[in-house]
Amino acid sequence: MSAIAAPRAVTQARVVRSELTKLWSLRSTRWSLLLAVVAMTGLGILISSIRMSHYDARPERRPINPLDLSLAGWHLAELALGVLGVLIISGEYSSGMIRSTMIAVPRRLPVLWAKLMVFGTATFLLMLPCAFVAFFVTQSILRQHDLQTTIDRPGVLRAVIGAALFLTVTGLLGAALGALLRNTAGGIATFAGIMFVLPGISAILPATWTANVDPYLPLNAGTQLMNLNQSTGDLTPWSGFAVYVGYVVILTAAAAVLLVRRDV
Repeated sequence: MSAIAAPRAVTQARVVRSELTKLWSLRSTRWSLLLAVVAMTGLGILISSIRMSHYDARPERRPINPLDLSLAGWHLAELALGVLGVLIISGEYSSGMIRSTMIAVPRRLPVLWAKLMVFGTATFLLMLPCAFVAFFVTQSILRQHDLQTTIDRPGVLRAVIGAALFLTVTGLLGAALGALLRNTAGGIATFAGIMFVLPGISAILPATWTANVDPYLPLNAGTQLMNLNQSTGDLTPWSGFAVYVGYVVILTAAAAVLLVRRDV
């Protein structure tokens, strides 16, 4: 008679391994990450190629910001990663799979930490090389017209790495909303409201209000890390990024509290 294997203890490392398997098994993960990679790598290169192909023929030439062109893909990549962040958690609630997950890990919080760790690490490891490829290829295109910048110029290296950091935290913002709301439509709508609607609302406020509110909006604070030219009243790059991370920490803490207190 064969011996029955004793059940293995639930550890954070095993939960991380399980979440990694689940993340890569989802079709939405592969498509969303592919979109983010293509956008972050290719959009700046495409825009630069188009603009430079007609640059000499235009009598009036608009100023070129070589760094902004290189990192232009972050606008689309943030949407893909934010939506994916919502889906990696809300999708389990929609399918009912979360019940099996919580039975396997009854303490619950290790599941949340594992999801955030796996998704955040995967996002950063993908977006960092994409940002560097976009930068160097775009600068090689701009160099034909002597419009390029260099990685050793003050602030440029910080901005390129900052693009990957911003996108990573943006994905975690989506994940925090997914865990907090447990609903895909609600999570995506809230993410869109925070990142795209709030800046528009702020723009129509009185100027004195806008000056006090704008620097602290999540999008404006987070993207300071990619900005070389701060305007009066803007947060410094790292201060702005700290504010952005602070929003995600607060939402994650709220999601953790509710995860423990609510029924699955």
